[in-house]
Order: sequence, then C-alpha cells, then structure tokens
Amino acid sequence: MVESDGASRVARRPRILVFSTNNISDPGIDLAGSQHLHYSPAVSTITVPCSSGIQPTWVAYALEHGFDGVFLAIDGDECAYLPDCNQRSSRVAARAQEMVKEKGIEAQRIRMSAICSVCSEAFVKHMEEFSAVLGELGPTGERVP
Repeated sequence: MVESDGASRVARRPRILVFSTNNISDPGIDLAGSQHLHYSPAVSTITVPCSSGIQPTWVAYALEHGFDGVFLAIDGDECAYLPDCNQRSSRVAARAQEMVKEKGIEAQRIRMSAICSVCSEAFVKHMEEFSAVLGELGPTGERVP
C-alpha cells in the first residue's frame, strides 16, 4: 500500500489476545512454534489454569484497550479441574460478548475453540481465519457505524 506522499506502509495486522490454558492449549500453541508454523506476530497469549476462570471483564478490557480480538483457547473435555469446563467457558464467552455489545463493540471480536496439546495446525488455522475476520471489521476504536 502506498500513501499519497509516496511512503510505503505495512498492512496492519489485527492484534489478538489469546487466553490459553497451561495444561492443554499452551502445549498446542507452543508446538506450532516448534513446528515452525507461521501465524501473525500480533498474537499474544496469557496463560490461565482453567478457561472457565477467565473473567468476562478481562475480555472486554482487552478489546477496549488495544486488542482487536480475543480468542479463548479452552481445554474441551480434557480439563483437569472441572467436568463442566466447556459449559462454564461457553458462559464466559457469551457474557463477554454481551458486555462488549453493550459498549458498541462487535461480538464477533470474541471467539472460542478447544485447542488440545497437539492441535498446532488447528490453532494456526483459527488465528488465520480470525485475523481475516478482524481485518474486515477494522481496528477497535476506528469502526464505521
């Protein structure tokens, strides 16, 4: 892309915050790096013990303070802490989507999927697809009504 003054500009990569679990999804994300699979360097991760412990306010805060999207990488049926982790994590995501919609932020900026310890390719695919969706939405704070 070229600006009117002739200076080149690098295409903006959407910033994604990933909440990842230390026992299950973190190893899968780490494996993507070990396998030299490529995904955007604008993806940042925060590790939590269990995805059901993520607070919806954390998700909303991230979107209000510079991240374009938040991805919840949950344990699925393999959670070591709670047998109903999937249902609890789904409620976290739904509540976070409600909160951001109340603030005028698109609910599509929040995604959730189970990422297992060997799901490196699935994680990369999720990041590519999510980046494309966020690219179409544009940066938070610069949305067109």
